[in-house]
Amino acid sequence: MLKRHRFKQSATLEERLDMEAIRLREEAKALPQGVKREDLLRKARQCETGAHVSEWLRSPGLRPPR
Repeated sequence: MLKRHRFKQSATLEERLDMEAIRLREEAKALPQGVKREDLLRKARQCETGAHVSEWLRSPGLRPPR
């Protein structure tokens, strides 16, 4: 049986998604208008949305139904 190598993330999911969105936007700035640039910008928006959803799901305001 194979053992899984586990490791602890040094940054939260939200932080990693935000960093990826920033990286994608910087990469898109260097490209001319076109499909590749739009794809990078779309991925950046998806990362930002994912970070917001994750924060919302972890917020203390959400409680399971009683």
